[in-house]
Amino acid sequence: MIARDRIRNVAIVAHVDHGKTTLVDFMLRQAGIFRSNETLVERVMDSNDLEREKGITILAKNTAVTWGGIKINIVDTPGHADFGGEVERALRLVDGVLLLVDAAEGPLPQTRFVLSKALALGLPSVLVINKVDRQDARAKEVLDLVYSLYIDLGANEHQIDFPVIYTIAREGRAAHTVAGAFESDTLKPLFDAILTHIPAPPEEEHSTLQMLVDNLDYDEYVGRLAIGRVSSGVAREGAQISVIREEGKIVSAKIVRLYVYDGLKRVEVKDAGPGEIVCIAGAEEIGIGDTLCDPSAPVALPRISVEEPTMSMVFRVNDGPFAGREGKYVTSRNIRERLHREAYKNVSIRVEDTETPDAFKVVGRGELQLAVIVENMRREGFELTVSNPEPILKTIAGEVHEPMELLVCDLPVDGVGGVTGALGPRKGRMVDMQPLGSGRTRLQFRVPARGLIGFRSEFLTLTRGEGILSSQFDGYEPWQGRIDKRQAGSIVSDREGETVAYACFSGQERGKLFVKPGDKVYSGMIVGEHSHDNDIEYNICREKKLTNIRAAGRDENILLIPPRDMNLEKSLEWIAEDELVEVTPLSIRLRKKALDPNARYRMERDRKRGGSTGAPSGAPGATD
Repeated sequence: MIARDRIRNVAIVAHVDHGKTTLVDFMLRQAGIFRSNETLVERVMDSNDLEREKGITILAKNTAVTWGGIKINIVDTPGHADFGGEVERALRLVDGVLLLVDAAEGPLPQTRFVLSKALALGLPSVLVINKVDRQDARAKEVLDLVYSLYIDLGANEHQIDFPVIYTIAREGRAAHTVAGAFESDTLKPLFDAILTHIPAPPEEEHSTLQMLVDNLDYDEYVGRLAIGRVSSGVAREGAQISVIREEGKIVSAKIVRLYVYDGLKRVEVKDAGPGEIVCIAGAEEIGIGDTLCDPSAPVALPRISVEEPTMSMVFRVNDGPFAGREGKYVTSRNIRERLHREAYKNVSIRVEDTETPDAFKVVGRGELQLAVIVENMRREGFELTVSNPEPILKTIAGEVHEPMELLVCDLPVDGVGGVTGALGPRKGRMVDMQPLGSGRTRLQFRVPARGLIGFRSEFLTLTRGEGILSSQFDGYEPWQGRIDKRQAGSIVSDREGETVAYACFSGQERGKLFVKPGDKVYSGMIVGEHSHDNDIEYNICREKKLTNIRAAGRDENILLIPPRDMNLEKSLEWIAEDELVEVTPLSIRLRKKALDPNARYRMERDRKRGGSTGAPSGAPGATD
């Protein structure tokens, strides 16, 4: 058992893509975690396939290194706002944070979010200004911005007295000055700052065992694992414990296995004292926020609370003509069990039943978080359909309010007009504009959360891929009115069959296609984006009629434009209220909710008669 004063618990927090996971890579390497002949991969902490593909951290991860005889437990946290629930849980495990800030971009919305959480918990911080080798680095100016951010968030005099380390994380360099970072060949100054400025775990308030469950994991051999920090007492393998669940319910359990972290591995130990981050196996009936304690003194710790979700999506059973052909899990029971299992592990989402037994409403922090759940289910063999994301509304003082986002755009000066013009119809209001030098500008807008659905791809087009976009939940405001999601209608297949090159060639005149020759389609499936604002039925399976007459110039060369690649995120952004995304392990298809064209015609006729404004039920102008 390691003594309390020989432990440091620290979380690395930052805005997305500021270099957290890369920095952890080199901390592990320089602390001697890997063998000299071991094959190393970049971003070793991003162990999830989806994390590697997207280049972002989705799940908070634990690791540990030893430096100067002191064990440093490191928690690598996500940087995207949609995974804020992971960050909030991670901060409960630690006694301080490494705040990582890009030397060129400076503090961004998620920087403010994670820092505000750390300051609210009274955690001290070490500031790490990373990427000082960038051509557009402005380390001194960024340091002033960080000080302003601390003051703005109400940091006390102890919290604002932090050491500053300058790093080039991708090369494993750190120093106390910018120039020193280029000459250094080690992260020693960073490790020393952690040992000096991050305190050891606090003294115990109780003499008996207390541990808050911050996370859950699963092991094929020992079952469910409860992850948390021992607040007081000693956790011993084989000991009887009590689990205090919601509403004070107490369940008996036993510590069958006890693990601590060493590098990237879990190591089995016989006991662990206060301050140590542990994994406990043996308590099957357990959830995040529960307290593990001694049966003789069952005292609960404060439960974890996260901010309310702002977006929702409906998950349905796939009822299309191709249902059951590609997926392994296709029934409502399969989907229900999987969604409730996700909600059990992730405190920032909720699963609610709907009026129909084949559909489930999932509410979360943002469209990316919900898209990640869908993608994980698809890879596990599930087949389902999902609706477009919608905002979660609140009634405040008798008036309907909707969630707002603070949108920060870092972009070239010549893209300002296009971005400002695009956000106008989305009800965006500019609240700040700052020149950054080098021909770049930073804009800040307040935009309804629903107004940002589908904006990311448009933003990249407007800025020719040079813009940086980030957003953060920024409270509620009264309903902002109708927002037209897209100007274009859909090209809908009018029959089942295989697409034909001749029909695709003719269809190109009507808009942009999503399918290529040889793809299987069905009636009601969306095969392209119409160039006008109305939907059209189209026979994408039509073959050219052959005759026995041939004349010069009669045949046309069939030149096909490559179809638009509609991945899951693009599909969720693109679909309208009367459309769904059909997701299977092998395919992603877009379709109408009502596959029958007569049913669609009646729905459209009723909508026009009712004068619907496109507002959700309960919002001003909505049709009941």
